Parts: sequence; C-alpha cells; structure tokens
Amino acid sequence: MLTLPIKKKWFDMILSGEKREEYRDIKEYYETRFQNLFGALTVHSVSVFSNNEEYELLQGESVIKQIRKDSVQEVIFRNGYSKNSKAIKARCSLRIGKGRPEWGAEPDKQYYILEILNIEELAADKTMLQKAGDEQLEK
Repeated sequence: MLTLPIKKKWFDMILSGEKREEYRDIKEYYETRFQNLFGALTVHSVSVFSNNEEYELLQGESVIKQIRKDSVQEVIFRNGYSKNSKAIKARCSLRIGKGRPEWGAEPDKQYYILEILNIEELAADKTMLQKAGDEQLEK
C-alpha cells in the first residue's frame, strides 16, 4: 500500500465524493512507486517535431508476469504530513492523462491519474497509519 500526502482542500473533496481523481507529476519518484504498487511501466516518447513529451502506461497483460499486479490497488491519502493527520484509504486504478483544472491539474499537462473507485475514512492515529505502513513494507 502507498501513502500519499495531499492538501486539505483536495482531501475534503475526495472525502465528500466530489473529487474522484488525484494527480501526480510524471517523474521517476512516482514512476517507481506506481510500478511497485500497480505493476505499471511508463513509456516515454519524444517527438522531433514537438517539445512535448508524451507518456503511455503499460499494465496487466502488457507487462512481464514478474511485475504484473491487479489493476486496482489500495492507496492511503493523508491530509498533510503529520503522523496524526486524517487519512482516507481508497481503492484506485492508475492511468496517464490530462486532469481537470477544477481538481488541481494544469491545463494540457499529462499526469499519473489515480482514479478513486471507493473510499474509507481511517482513524487519525498513529496505530492505523503505522499498520498501513507496515503492510506496505511486508509486500
């Protein structure tokens, strides 16, 4: 399981069900984490005719069996960085695409998009978040 800190505005919108996607920049930091969690590979392609880099996500049958994982995984979204922050456990799928500006995305920018399928609010205590972190280490 992966724990991602998010700002209060986005946390509250996810908790209310208004925001159904969370965005992460396409960087090596997240590429590694999403490969480990979802078994997803990010393909980078650059055009000689454009300065824009395009990305594609490979998962499921498109990747080798050794890294293949279920396309839906649990992610913990935590309101900030404090150990005592509120947290949401969400079942998410992953894709690459352009996000919605009203949900925090820059126009015409590609992101890793965590599509939030369902949520469960977690206790804002060290025990619950520590347990989630321990589960992540065991995998």
